[in-house]
Parts: sequence; C-alpha cells; structure tokens
Amino acid sequence: MPSRYSADLSAIGTSVINELTELNRDRELALSVSREVVRFSANAIRAVHRGEFEDARDLIGKGDARLREAGHIQETSPQIFNAGFMNDARKEFTEANVTLAVISGAKIPTISDLKVDAGAYINGMAEVIGELRRYILDALRRDAIDGCQEFMDIMDEMYSVLVTIDFPEGVTSGLRRNTDAMRGVLERTRGDLTMALRQHSLEARLAEWENNRNGA
Repeated sequence: MPSRYSADLSAIGTSVINELTELNRDRELALSVSREVVRFSANAIRAVHRGEFEDARDLIGKGDARLREAGHIQETSPQIFNAGFMNDARKEFTEANVTLAVISGAKIPTISDLKVDAGAYINGMAEVIGELRRYILDALRRDAIDGCQEFMDIMDEMYSVLVTIDFPEGVTSGLRRNTDAMRGVLERTRGDLTMALRQHSLEARLAEWENNRNGA
C-alpha cells in the first residue's frame, strides 16, 4: 500500500534522474570536446614548429569551434566545466594560440580573445616557454642563430609576468608548479644559447683571421 510520501518520493526521484541525465549528457560532451581540443592544439603546435602557420590556424579554429559547442556547460553543469579535463583542454588551446602568435610574429591573444578562464590562460602561457625553448634548440641545430635572442627575451618577459601573479594555487590552477618548472627551462635555454652564440662568434673570428692570413 502506498504511503503518504509516495507521490513526493516519486517526484523527487524523477527530478533527480532528470538533473543527473543532463549532467551526464554534459559530461559526455565535455569529454569528447576536451579530447578533440587537446588533439587539435597539439597538432597545431607541431604545425607551428614546421612553419605551417595556416595549417596551425585551421587546427586552432577547429578547436575553438568545439570549445564553443560546449560553452553552455558553464551554466548548466559548472562542475563539469571546471573539471580537470576541461581545464586542460582550455590550457592546451591557449598554449597553441600563444605559441602560434609568438613564433609567427603576430599579436599575443588575450583572455578575452580566446574566451578562456584566467587559470587556463596563465598555465597555457607558462607552457609556451617550453615550446619556445624547443624552437630555439631547433634553430640552433640548423645554425640559424638570428632571432634566437629575441625569443629568449620573450621567454624571460613571459616568466617575469607569470611570477608576479601571486594567488593561492586553487585560484591559479597550480601556476606555481609550472613557473618553478619553467625557471629551469629558462636557465637551460640561456646556457645553451650562450654557448651557441660564443661558438658562432669564435667561428666568425677564426674565419676572419683565416681570410686575413690568406690575403696577406
């Protein structure tokens, strides 16, 4: 025999199922979006390092479209929007955009331009420092010294900005760990670049001396 709570409990069960159904639908969408955005962003960064800027822009555009598809989740399921896998997707998206901008010589996009949260943006920018190290090392291997010092300066400037952002780790999404790691990246890159520049200068002086001796 139904109790006096039967109708209420049935309504409660229905409302809970409806809410969890929507939450699960948002979660499935977010998982799919995050995986694709991370993939598009990683492929865009690889394209940037190959100098294929248009391909990189196309891949970033696809990632942006997917993020916009999941934009409503911020309102309907904020716990899903702020989950780690979505934060990682927005961070990787930021990294791809800023890496493309710096290496192609374009203006660095802002938080408003990318429509991402501050935590994802600053951690994505921190990762760009590592991508610029990779770019410099690739250039040094090709003996393409010109421009490397400028990229080193950009790395320093990014780091200088990031270390001034002094908030709890929960607010910055763990920025301190990233900046600590990037300090080591900066120092190693500075050492590699300094050695390469000195070697290049020595080779130039030796070549000049050889030319002068042959001409004497």
